[in-house]
Amino acid sequence: AADWIVKLVMIGLLLASLATWTVFIAKTLELRKASAVKRQIHDVVIGLRSLGEARGNPALRTSPLIIEAVTDLKLSADAISDGEGVKERIVSRFERHEAAVARQMTRGVNVLATIGSTAPFVGLFGTVWGIMNAFVGIAEKQTTNLAVVAPGIAEALLATALGLVAAIPSVVIYNHFSRQIAAHRALVSDTAAAILRLVSRDLSRGTVPTRED
Repeated sequence: AADWIVKLVMIGLLLASLATWTVFIAKTLELRKASAVKRQIHDVVIGLRSLGEARGNPALRTSPLIIEAVTDLKLSADAISDGEGVKERIVSRFERHEAAVARQMTRGVNVLATIGSTAPFVGLFGTVWGIMNAFVGIAEKQTTNLAVVAPGIAEALLATALGLVAAIPSVVIYNHFSRQIAAHRALVSDTAAAILRLVSRDLSRGTVPTRED
């Protein structure tokens, strides 16, 4: 029995809440799977002595970081003597990869920030509209009887509640994912650093892989 504008506000807030929990479930599964893979790669890489060992490991051959390092080494086959330059170029590739991973992981998460910042104000709009309807009812009926003002007040309170129901979980979940994504990116960075150490060892030994197997 609510005013149609208040109904639209409520429907919008319910859809926003549904979007929040959909993102939560989807992103939780994505982060959990991606972090498990990256953790496995990291744990293997830190125990290796050379990039050649990494390339010979079936679990690492398809690792994007390994591929980036080997690709640049092949492109730098005629400039291997410049070890610092080689490492700088590999670091640049790693940084670009880390940025791409961060963009991929944050895809969809920014929706939560939007919902968290706007839902209270949308709910407030519904609240104001409901209170206004209550005053209109008082003016039309020329009475402050509870039966006259209750519907408008009920609309207002429900709109406020739905605004908070949509906003609070989205803010909490957004902060949770921000920490999880930061930890995931740190894991990628640690793996990149471990691979760069392998490259540095190979450069010192003169055993850098510069050709296809």
